Amino acid sequence: MRIPQPAERGAILNAKRQLKMARSTHAYVRGNTVKFYDWLAESAAARRVPAGPAIWICGDCHLGNLGPINDGDGRIAIQIRDLDQAVIGNPAHDLIRLGLSLATAARGSDLPGVTTAHMIEEMAEGYARAMQDPASGDSGPEPDVVRSVRRRALGRRWRHLAKERLRTTEPTIPLGRKFWPLEPAERAALAETLAAPEVSAMVLALDDKDRDRTVRLVDAAYWMKGCSSLGLLRFAALAGLKNAKGRSDYALIDLKEATTPIAPAARGARMPADQAERVVAAARALSPHLGSRMVATRLLDRSLFVRELSPQDLKIEVEQFSAGEAVKAARYLAFVVGKAHARQLDADGRAAWAEVIGADRRGRIDAPGWLWESVVALAGRHEAGYLNHCRDYALAS
Repeated sequence: MRIPQPAERGAILNAKRQLKMARSTHAYVRGNTVKFYDWLAESAAARRVPAGPAIWICGDCHLGNLGPINDGDGRIAIQIRDLDQAVIGNPAHDLIRLGLSLATAARGSDLPGVTTAHMIEEMAEGYARAMQDPASGDSGPEPDVVRSVRRRALGRRWRHLAKERLRTTEPTIPLGRKFWPLEPAERAALAETLAAPEVSAMVLALDDKDRDRTVRLVDAAYWMKGCSSLGLLRFAALAGLKNAKGRSDYALIDLKEATTPIAPAARGARMPADQAERVVAAARALSPHLGSRMVATRLLDRSLFVRELSPQDLKIEVEQFSAGEAVKAARYLAFVVGKAHARQLDADGRAAWAEVIGADRRGRIDAPGWLWESVVALAGRHEAGYLNHCRDYALAS
């Protein structure tokens, strides 16, 4: 295949983004954070969404942004894995975003609407359990979709990461569909960034063999990855870790540009002015396993955050949900999000927010009315938006 050159990136990335979002309603929901907040603000349900405590939230809390994460010492936990949109804001927005994502996945699995109603009920229950005890609270049975991805994570090693991401076990990044060539200035900037004390210290901190090592750039490429982030700077860097005895290992480094978040911040929220520092601060609050492995940097006058990729870092992928699994997944994943929120609150704050969450339950659906109405309203808007997107994409193609 012909490998895109740097000057061609913009047009190709935009076309890839449009194609990705046309593949399914779920992909459209994942890649359209702007519409999510616009349509939520325009909906009648918006007036009923409670104003929660001003804490760090994911801001883009869909199903694909949760999964197993390695803390660097081999311990794995299911946590939020993408904090690009994170702000100090209203935690209710994370619940609505997760509910919409789960409802869309349920529709994609041809599950009846009553299953979605039960999922929203279980989301409220799982989240409330996390508010009661974020350290050791009962999340309920682990769903098969989570258990399977956790087992995969536990069995993965560097060779699996190299084969999956690089399509090779040799110390090179193969150029092609995912990895594109760099300009000389980009390669030079990446080499300088890897040598910076804060970045090399982060990489070496995850190496339990020998801390007396140096970090050098072995290979690098522009990385065409993600959906909503397509068009931003993103690089894959293969770093060599070499000590005085000549032994060398490798680490795969992800460098991603951070920009102004779309998610609405709480009025008066005090967050780092640098966007990459904002992402790192959010990760340390919401996903400690991930935050401990990240650092902010500047590259080519842009703000980027850097992390070493771990073979154990995976996202939850759902091909098909059964009704029972969908309900269990909703409870469990809301518990995960609830833990991320709850660890930022004291006992009184958790109790007060849990009371607000549980107060708006009425009728036969044992779930907060504002959450149910928000998910229903947004599901309708996104379905219509998806069909129009597909039509526009087909006409443009």
